[in-house]
Amino acid sequence: MAVTFQKRVLGNGLTIVGEIDEEAHTSACGFFVKTGARDEDRAVMGVSHFLEHMMFKGTDRRSADDVNREFDEIGAQYNAYTSAEITCFYASTLPEHFPVATDILADILRPAIRETDFDTEKGVILEEIAMYKDNPFWNIYERAMEEYFEHHTLAHRVLGTEETVSRLRRDQMKEYFDERYSADNTTVALAGRVDFDDACEQIESACHRWTRTGATRDGGTPQTVTKDFTERSEKVSRGYAMIITPAPALQDERRYAAMMLAKVLGDQDNSRLHWSLIETGLADEAVADYDPRDGCGQYIVYVSGEPAKIDELLALAQNEIAGLVDSLTEDDLEKLRSRIATGVVLAGERPGGRMQRLGRLWTYLGEYLTLEQELERINAVTLDEVRSVFEAFPFEPRTVGRLLPA
Repeated sequence: MAVTFQKRVLGNGLTIVGEIDEEAHTSACGFFVKTGARDEDRAVMGVSHFLEHMMFKGTDRRSADDVNREFDEIGAQYNAYTSAEITCFYASTLPEHFPVATDILADILRPAIRETDFDTEKGVILEEIAMYKDNPFWNIYERAMEEYFEHHTLAHRVLGTEETVSRLRRDQMKEYFDERYSADNTTVALAGRVDFDDACEQIESACHRWTRTGATRDGGTPQTVTKDFTERSEKVSRGYAMIITPAPALQDERRYAAMMLAKVLGDQDNSRLHWSLIETGLADEAVADYDPRDGCGQYIVYVSGEPAKIDELLALAQNEIAGLVDSLTEDDLEKLRSRIATGVVLAGERPGGRMQRLGRLWTYLGEYLTLEQELERINAVTLDEVRSVFEAFPFEPRTVGRLLPA
C-alpha cells in the first residue's frame, strides 16, 4: 500500500495533514479540535460535549435537516465525539463525494448556536446525563476521577452535571466556542484517495475567515490524590470497584511499555486478572487499562462481583499487580505483539481508521508516525523496558473506590 504523508499550515494557523493512498476505495476527513472537558471552567462543565450536539443543529447556510439530508444523500458515514481532551467531527465517503462531505464538515464547525436550538438540546443533554447515571461503570469511573484529580480540570465530567448544564447559558457557550474552536487550535486530518492540493484549496476557501486565538492548555503533570472511598446506591445490586494510579503521559516514549504492561495485567482475555478472577468464577468483570493523556496518564483497574466479596477481589487484584513484574516472560510479550499488531493493522486498513489515528496523533504530538513506525516501536518493547516502566509507575499511589448496594 503506497501511502504518502502531506502537511500544510494555512495562514490563519489551521493545520491540514493527510495520509494519501491513491489505491484506496474511500476518502475520510476529520476536524480535530484540541478542546474537551479539561479545558472548561467548572461553571460551564459539559459545554464541549453540548457544543458537539449544537454543531449538527444548523449553520447560516444549512438547517439541521439540511446537514443530515446532505450527508445521507452522498452515503457518508459521519459522526462526532467529545472526550476530556479532544472534540472530533468526521466523515467517510466514496472519493467522488469527498468535496461535499468536507464542505459540510467545515460548515458545521461554525454553527449558528440559535437560542431556540440551545434550549431544546439542553433537555437532550440532561436526558443523556440521567441515562449514564444508570451505568455502574460510568458512575464509579466519574466519581473516582473526581477524587483522583480533585481540583484539576481532568476531574471534570465530559457530559457535565445536571447543575452545570441546567445553568449553562447560550452566551457562555458562544464565548467558549470563540476562544477554543479557533483555526490555530484545530487540525484537519485527511486519509484515503484524496487530491491533497485540491482538498487544501477547498478547506482554505471554507475556513479562511476562521481566526487565531492562541488557545493553550496546561500540559503539566497534575497533582493527584490518594483516597479510599465507598459510595452506595439503590440502583445497583452488584459490587463495583476501581483503582486509579499514575502512568506515563501520551508524549512519553514509555507509553508502549505501559500499554503492554496493562494488557498483561488485565486484557479481556488471557491476562493475569482474567485467569485469577474471571476463570475462577470469583468476579463478573476484571480488567485493567492504560489511559495516556496530555501531560499525564493513568492505569485503571476495574472489578465487579458479589458486594460482600469486593474487598476480596480488590486484594486479589493487588496481589496480581504486586507479582506482575516477577511473573512476566518473553512469551507474554510475544503473544501481545501479535495481538496488538493485528488490531493496529485492521484499524489502519480503512482510510477512516487512518484518519482517526493521524488526527489524534498530530493533535497530541504535533508529529507524524507511520503505521509501520508504530508497529516497530511496539515490537521493539523489551522485558527490561516493561520492568522499568513498572519501577517508575508501580501502581502507586492509588485512589480506590467502591460502588455498593445501598
